[in-house]
Amino acid sequence: MRELVFSCAGSDADVLSDALLEAGALSISVEDADLNTEIEKPMFGEPGSEPNLDGWDRIQLIVLLADGVDPQQLLEQVQAETDYSFAQTVTSLREVPDADWVRLTQSQFGPITVGEKVLIVPSWHADQMPTTPVAGQIAIQLDPGLAFGTGSHPTTHLCLEWLASELSADATVLDYGCGSGILAIAARLLGAGATIGVDIDEQAVEATRDNALVNRVTVNAMLPDALLDGTFDVVVANILSNPLKVLAPMLAGRVRSGGHLILSGVLERQTEEVSQAYAPWLELHIWQARDGWVCLTGVKP
Repeated sequence: MRELVFSCAGSDADVLSDALLEAGALSISVEDADLNTEIEKPMFGEPGSEPNLDGWDRIQLIVLLADGVDPQQLLEQVQAETDYSFAQTVTSLREVPDADWVRLTQSQFGPITVGEKVLIVPSWHADQMPTTPVAGQIAIQLDPGLAFGTGSHPTTHLCLEWLASELSADATVLDYGCGSGILAIAARLLGAGATIGVDIDEQAVEATRDNALVNRVTVNAMLPDALLDGTFDVVVANILSNPLKVLAPMLAGRVRSGGHLILSGVLERQTEEVSQAYAPWLELHIWQARDGWVCLTGVKP
């Protein structure tokens, strides 16, 4: 395969991308054409907040072409359909080496030891699952599927370490934003009682159910609308600061009196604003920090 690369005005990117795909391009990648220059314009924005910019002034389009596709013919077809002139556009072609991208991506994630008690083994390394677990250690076989959560992120580690050191036997657990189900499954393997995983993404709910089955634990995974009334001994949410603030009344309300709330996905600089969002219900403090992220915990009065 080959990639056709050229720059255009940001205002033309959407029209050209649609036309290129209709003309036979396999995929389009969009990058800032001024990346790593003095006029680069970074765009930021978490879920729930607007980015600082609507788009870059100049765009670099990277067009993936199947073998046998004539780049010149492709551009001529796009020009005829959009009236966009490529006469002054500098284009280049580069070869894309063949690779099994799924396996290449998976190879970046091997078995991970978290603290002293948790071993995470990706499903593509299932042959490395210990037949006899180390004393005091749990082993989780995990397949993220299309959900978030390989177990490699510092925020996941922080939550896992809290569960490994603080979770009481038979505690009821709500994992809100369960992703692949890693925290809910870890809680069960660490001795938790009834455990529920909730996510807004159906793919995440399915991944949690599948991973729970593989690890021979019971986790009731569901979409938010299916969650019945009730409180839990432990509520854990590893998402991002903006949704955590929006969800504060609901998440705090799910913690029983004397129960624990564990939040992560929060940057150290966001600690105060997230803590203030939960202040009407409980006091949060930093349990641990790692690589710029924090795990906030609190006990419901």
